[in-house]
Amino acid sequence: MPRTPPGKPSALRTRLLEWYDAHRRDLPWRTAAGAEPDPYRVWLSEVMLQQTRVETVKPYFERWLTRFPDLRSLAEAPLDEVLKRWEGLGYYSRARNFHRAVREVAERFGGAVPGDPAEFRALPGVGRYTAGAVMSIAFGRAEPLVDGNVRRVFARWTDDPAPADAELWSLAEALVPGERPGDLNQAVMELGATVCVPRNPRCEACPVREFCAAYQEGTQNQRPAPKQAKPTPHEDTATAVVEHEGRLLLVRRPVDARLGGLWAFPAAVRKRGEGVAAAAERAVREGLGMEVRAGEEVGRVEHGFTHVRVTYHAVRCAPVAGEPRAIGYDAWAWATAEEMEGYALPVAQKKIAALATEPTLFR
Repeated sequence: MPRTPPGKPSALRTRLLEWYDAHRRDLPWRTAAGAEPDPYRVWLSEVMLQQTRVETVKPYFERWLTRFPDLRSLAEAPLDEVLKRWEGLGYYSRARNFHRAVREVAERFGGAVPGDPAEFRALPGVGRYTAGAVMSIAFGRAEPLVDGNVRRVFARWTDDPAPADAELWSLAEALVPGERPGDLNQAVMELGATVCVPRNPRCEACPVREFCAAYQEGTQNQRPAPKQAKPTPHEDTATAVVEHEGRLLLVRRPVDARLGGLWAFPAAVRKRGEGVAAAAERAVREGLGMEVRAGEEVGRVEHGFTHVRVTYHAVRCAPVAGEPRAIGYDAWAWATAEEMEGYALPVAQKKIAALATEPTLFR
């Protein structure tokens, strides 16, 4: 059984808040001391920061607020534009769910983010962590949270190599009650991000090292124990670069598919024994009801998703018969290289577009 950290939660809280007041980073989404937090900005930052580094998020956050300065402006925007503004940040389901949730807030709550934890948790894409972060930071509610940084800090405090989720949340629930719960939650996350880091933690700079069981035992570099990596599946995908009169054929993927709502080139995962050219022709036939003839391969793009690694083979194709129809996709469009700038394309598709728009392609 994991040990609870020595000392009382009140003593931990006091040290953490004092340290946070003196050392917290100046981040675009953080409210100045004494100022009223904007729930929309807090919520946006937490969505963007999921599985993404702070330095990556900063420019996206600022550009996003230039276009969508408040909840109402985002609720009124079409999904295509929302995804275009998110382009390059990855994990696009975050943007889709955030947009859906914001629209629901606009319709059901008059545009005001609900401060009731149960109502907020019921919104699309809102999990236990996001609810705890927004409720505590934006509304001052004593709601716990556990993210990767918090997990690492708690594992070291308790000297537990593999803390169970229930134990982590129990510790968070015991720690958060009291004054400034939002700052307390941010203090623990900040400690994990800047001091109690994954490798070579800066224990000499830690304000609560006397409460840390791993520090006392000298096991801080082994806590938590690393998870054993699982083999990543691989997909070999043929991508059809269909050109007609100086334009390329783009498709919009269904919202419930991988990279849903984003634009891409028609594609199909190759079947066993299937050639790249045959798979590219099948992608267009099955997805758009159109016959094409595959030509040369214009290049390859390697891309890693969270749970799968993909090799895209970009194949030049020429129309043979039929007109595009949205069979396996939500929509389709012919676009020039310049017009493609207006479509939300994920990173790998942008690389394919760069290959596809080489001057030699348009003959």
